[in-house]
Amino acid sequence: MNPALTNALRTAATLIVFTAIGTGLLAYTFDLTRGNIAQSEAQAKRELIEQALPKQLYDNDVVHDVVQLDPTPELGTTQPSNAYRARLGGAPAALVLEAIAPDGYSGKIQLLVAIQANGEIAGVRVVAHNETPGLGDYIDSAKSAWIEQFDHVTLGPDAAAWKVKKDGGRFDYMSGATITPRAVVKAVHKTLRYYEQHGREIFARPTTP
Repeated sequence: MNPALTNALRTAATLIVFTAIGTGLLAYTFDLTRGNIAQSEAQAKRELIEQALPKQLYDNDVVHDVVQLDPTPELGTTQPSNAYRARLGGAPAALVLEAIAPDGYSGKIQLLVAIQANGEIAGVRVVAHNETPGLGDYIDSAKSAWIEQFDHVTLGPDAAAWKVKKDGGRFDYMSGATITPRAVVKAVHKTLRYYEQHGREIFARPTTP
């Protein structure tokens, strides 16, 4: 056999062996850490939910009492999202919905909106955003109390109230930065309307595996 061909075949065989070993190690590492990763993700989600929904309002494991929702224009979602169901003594207590304000100043603002069974907001939290540092920081509960304006608010009969004060509504805003709060207020309002229309049906659905 041609020596050059022999060397090429030997090199190819060596690469195949190392590729197989590398793939096996990656698969083993993934399988080894998969449980820890899932546990960490569940804990992070639980902490966010607890910020939006006071623990005294429910007694079930909200993170695992979940329903997956199809992409929903009312929630601003283009991918499947989760609805977390809180129960107290087995009865529906609140629903925590993932929503997106698509029209933030610098793009999408991801939200968690916790709504009690009576239609009252328990809390809203911003999960992620790309707003300008300094101007957009005030929607972050760790840096400002602005987001607490939604606590205990209901849908109400006056849709015009669901605007920032500059536009004739009830919600405060930061001077020189109205796009961000407008987007959040609009998204929370739409989420409340979605809950009013679909909340009972979501509670009645079987848990998503």
